[in-house]
Amino acid sequence: MRSDSSHNEVLRGEDFITCLRHVAEGMQAPVASQELDAIADSTPETLSRAEAKALLEQAGLEVSEGRRRLRSMRGSLLPVMLILEDGSTLIVSGRSEAGRWIVFDPAYGASRELSSLDCYEQDFSGALLLLSLRKPLRDVKKASGGEHWFWSAVAANRWLYGQVLLAAAVTNILGLSTALFIMVVYDRVVPNQAMESLLALTLGMVIALGFDFLIKTLRGAFIEKAGQNADIRMGRRIFDQLLDMQLSARQGSSGGFANTLREFETLRDFFASASVAALVDLPFIFLFIGVIYLIGGPLALVPLIAVPLVLIIGVAIQPLLGRIAEDSFQEGRSKQGILVEAISGLETIKAVGAGQLVRERWEEGIRSHSDVSRKGRAVQQFALNATGFAQQAAQVGIVVYGVFLIGDGTISMGAMIAAVILTGRTLAPLAQLAQTLTRVNQARTAYRALDRIMGLPREHPETREFLRRPFLSGHIKLKDVGFQYDGESPEVLSDLNIEIQPGERVAILGRVGSGKSTLARLMSGLYQPNRGNVLVDGTDIRQIDPTDLRNNTGMVLQDAWLFSGTVRENIALGDPLASDEKVLEAARLAGAHDFIATHPLGYGMPVGERGESLSGGQRQLICLARALLRAPPMLVFDEFTSAMDVQTEQKLLERLAEAVAGSTLVVITHRTNLLGLVDRVIVLDEGKVVSDGPKEALLRRNATEASN
Repeated sequence: MRSDSSHNEVLRGEDFITCLRHVAEGMQAPVASQELDAIADSTPETLSRAEAKALLEQAGLEVSEGRRRLRSMRGSLLPVMLILEDGSTLIVSGRSEAGRWIVFDPAYGASRELSSLDCYEQDFSGALLLLSLRKPLRDVKKASGGEHWFWSAVAANRWLYGQVLLAAAVTNILGLSTALFIMVVYDRVVPNQAMESLLALTLGMVIALGFDFLIKTLRGAFIEKAGQNADIRMGRRIFDQLLDMQLSARQGSSGGFANTLREFETLRDFFASASVAALVDLPFIFLFIGVIYLIGGPLALVPLIAVPLVLIIGVAIQPLLGRIAEDSFQEGRSKQGILVEAISGLETIKAVGAGQLVRERWEEGIRSHSDVSRKGRAVQQFALNATGFAQQAAQVGIVVYGVFLIGDGTISMGAMIAAVILTGRTLAPLAQLAQTLTRVNQARTAYRALDRIMGLPREHPETREFLRRPFLSGHIKLKDVGFQYDGESPEVLSDLNIEIQPGERVAILGRVGSGKSTLARLMSGLYQPNRGNVLVDGTDIRQIDPTDLRNNTGMVLQDAWLFSGTVRENIALGDPLASDEKVLEAARLAGAHDFIATHPLGYGMPVGERGESLSGGQRQLICLARALLRAPPMLVFDEFTSAMDVQTEQKLLERLAEAVAGSTLVVITHRTNLLGLVDRVIVLDEGKVVSDGPKEALLRRNATEASN
């Protein structure tokens, strides 16, 4: 028996890696042995179940969690990874022709056949990971049928919405009971003083009202559940689109873009609100009119006239509501952009005394948005008042017309009163029509805005399959590369031809605006050239999976960006499973450990939003440690010491000289003291190479020019 030495949420790293190798080889997972070695090297002694799932997915397997008793295990679930109480794992991979279980247990080092799994029952934690081979992209596309980000989320909840329709039908039928009860009481009970009948009718009404309450509650729960499911599904798809969107496709301010993405809440609220119930109730208007005709005959003409009038008003204001919703969206987007800019640049605003200017822009945004909102509310109120007027006029018309029909003996008093009640019930959904139509227009505007974003080019389009290159040597070549940020601006880079050998150290120099940073972004795959080719290891980067390219590139951008969290989380941002030893080594190489070690919280020190609690140089050191963490074969550093003092910079350069040995290094800089890291210098001017050669030649030429 295995000892219960740890909680079953924590897995033993060594056992897990052994099982991972076995199942990856047995299932022919699309992962190279070198990548498995890299996964093994980075796996700590213990890991959580979430970390184990991430590693299995990294090896090309689909993973889902479950709980099951071993005695109820079925062959259709296999292969499966069982998690024991002490954190060890084993693989049940299949069943032999004789019906025996095929089990791989790291404790035995080989697969064996067992007639039952009872020997593991006492140690089994009940948790298991179901494994399957990840489908190729073409199979996934075929299975999904090119699912739409929005309609697929709605279709996935069709059963729930079907229940909403059924509940609406039942509750509207039960809604007839009140009017029929009053009619019978007036026409039968009161004239005959039939108290026993009244008691029976009252009991029936109590039951009907109880069912009505229960079904309306269930209908609300169904709508909420469908809205929640759609919220999760759409939210995931939208955020995946954001993360996978090509940077060149993004337009507008960050605040405006964020406001557009936030509009999916409008869609969610619409499908999880009473608006859906109001729309579902609309078709039952004709049911109530039919019942009015059955009990009141000619009285049905009154609602038949009122309903089209209200609908005509609702349809007539649709174009106006649509324009107002679009204007409101655009004004809200602009206002949000001003707000985000003010928050992000608050320090600069205070430093330069720009508060008055920003305040004026904000007030103008509020004023414009308020004007549009006021117009929308006015139109909505007009439609609401018109609907209320039609509802009251219809009830008055029923009473007036009913008096004449009673006098002629066509209908009874109870029938007229029932018709009044049913007329109110008939026009009740129309009373919410104006508000519902407003929300429909808002939801439609939000849908259009989000659909435009969801249609932007992605780094992993569904129509393409990429080459998997988990390991690259760092050979970079640019052939006749031209690049511009949009179709109207001039080219930033033009006819660029550069080749960098694996392990070569190169500095890119140039004046401001010469294209140095743009070149760095092209090399790392953040942008793609408009013409020409950027090749890595002889393959165009557009053919390589962007994930593989990023995993093989350590990049420090000119703007040292940190995220809210701890120092450790920011260093291990690209490799959350990195061990403490790897994080510590990367921090030491970057020089960040010197100031981290003196803080009481150490690597648990919070950095604040964008690293605001740290100096500019400290932020750069953490970003550098992040880039060095995985020891990638390609390193691209863009002005990575611009905020450091001379002493810190000098110590860093001494450490980096050894740390980057064997890696392809590209340093974007205008500081000659960084040239000690490189052997070759490329000079750019106006997007073209004007000089390319050994570092010594550039230094000699600069010395000669200085002496002259």
